[in-house]
Amino acid sequence: MQQAELGTGVRDRLLAAPGAVKVPITDFDLFVLRDFLTAAECERLIRLIDGKRKPSRLMGDNQAEGFRTSETCNLDSRDRLVDEVEARLGALTGIERSHGEFLQGQRYAVGQQYRPHHDYLRTDAPYWPHQEKIGGQRTWTLMVFLNVPEKGGETRFPLAGVTIPPRLGSLVAWNNLDASGEPNAATLHQGMPVVAGVKYILTKWYRQRPWGVAA
Repeated sequence: MQQAELGTGVRDRLLAAPGAVKVPITDFDLFVLRDFLTAAECERLIRLIDGKRKPSRLMGDNQAEGFRTSETCNLDSRDRLVDEVEARLGALTGIERSHGEFLQGQRYAVGQQYRPHHDYLRTDAPYWPHQEKIGGQRTWTLMVFLNVPEKGGETRFPLAGVTIPPRLGSLVAWNNLDASGEPNAATLHQGMPVVAGVKYILTKWYRQRPWGVAA
């Protein structure tokens, strides 16, 4: 499936999904779906993240101090709940599971953040030749808030003028590509610093082709 067709297909499924709301912007498709996970499921996923978390890394060459300061882990799909979440994400989007990267968990303590960035892959970056071979461009991002910090931790899209506050169990989904299937600069976003408490999220990135399989 071409990238533009994938974007349209997922958008149509989300428009039809009960409870999913399309954010009223025109530059890219952005959806919010409340109560994607239950409080009990979020609590268990937080325990899994706490058991494996380590400092987050960047794929690209922007290693500026303080750019991404969270802790991260890849969640094991052999875990029953992780497997179920993966299946639900696939059912929601219609994207084949083979196109998804690892389901990733992140933890943000006070002061931690992820400065403005894009989730799509830069085709002029040193990493691109390898990434192009093992799945190609990132298409959709799905993110789920697992808790609500006492203050801060919003997800902000500065070019779109949209700020989404954490809400327990809520899913946020957006297409990183434009109508022609090219990287969309309007999807610039950031994880705002946590001011009080701790924030936990899940993130799932999908690729143009099966991920990890050499073309």
